[in-house]
Amino acid sequence: MEVSLYIDKYKQIRYNLLKWRYELDVAHKVVLALGFACLTGLLAQVRFYLPWTPVPITGQSFGVLLSAIILGRWGGISQFLYAGIGAAGVPWFAGWKGGIGVISGPTGGYIIGFIIASFFLGYFVDKYIHSMGFLSILGLMLFANFVLIYGPGLLQLYIWLSFVKGLSLSLRELLIMGVIPFIVGDMTKVITAAAIAKAITPKRAHNGEVDTDK
Repeated sequence: MEVSLYIDKYKQIRYNLLKWRYELDVAHKVVLALGFACLTGLLAQVRFYLPWTPVPITGQSFGVLLSAIILGRWGGISQFLYAGIGAAGVPWFAGWKGGIGVISGPTGGYIIGFIIASFFLGYFVDKYIHSMGFLSILGLMLFANFVLIYGPGLLQLYIWLSFVKGLSLSLRELLIMGVIPFIVGDMTKVITAAAIAKAITPKRAHNGEVDTDK
């Protein structure tokens, strides 16, 4: 009986933890979105450069996933702010860089992908309570990370290498430069973010809908 009581309290805590997201006014949501944009900027400085690619290994995508989990669709706004403010010159891209040159450079497509991925994940977090099971959110995050971020990232990397560097790459060479070195790190970030989502997000919607807590 006591175990059941503690479980019920745990569920209520999770419910209350993110309830504020639906109750805050726009001004406070913008402030939170800006805070997650700053977090993404800080995680961008956790970076490692490899000799064969201009794309560094960074912690940015973890901030993207967290922003969607905590803020829902406002996570997309946070990544829009990150990209827009950085393009305006604030040096919070990887390597403390800023300016439109980063957006138009070899890594700019990944930054655009951050916006797409966070809006996508945030939509499911806000709209579909069933998406908060571990396997469900893990699948959504894998799609967001490896399709919605890497898709525009690889496209722009290929264009930049072709037109700026004059290189003609095969698909295999492009994947070696833009995907393969990052798979292990990204899988770690995705699994960690999915576990956090499972732990903190409620399974009861704020409109009263109840889902089984699996």
